[in-house]
Amino acid sequence: KIDTFNSQNIASTVWAYSKAGHKSPELFDAMSLQAIEKLDTFSPQGIANTVWAYAKAGHSSPKLFKAISHKAIKKLDNFNSQEIGNTVWAFAKVGHHSPELFDAISHKAMKILYTFNSQGIANTVWAYAKAGHSSPEL
Repeated sequence: KIDTFNSQNIASTVWAYSKAGHKSPELFDAMSLQAIEKLDTFSPQGIANTVWAYAKAGHSSPKLFKAISHKAIKKLDNFNSQEIGNTVWAFAKVGHHSPELFDAISHKAMKILYTFNSQGIANTVWAYAKAGHSSPEL
């Protein structure tokens, strides 16, 4: 049935499982395949919620994170501060290195820095430190 899920169904399902603390590696593996296939239809919120869910669940999915990295760069103009903070936090938390994404996000973050709350700033700074990614711009 999960092959009938749209991007919102995918993001909401993995988010709910993560939020509940329910480990289900088989589900996360299957959802990652569906997410990659339907990535063009994900909103910035869907992207951020999906990577957050994988990171929160401690479920690394290198193929998904690589695909999302490329897609997020293309959609970055539409990301808000919370989506930026959650996305870089998730990438750092799972240890997925994406220098191109982190460079693009630092540029975008500087343009909208005034919209970040303290938690968003903390998540973003932590992510760059954890990833060992220098960003003089930030």
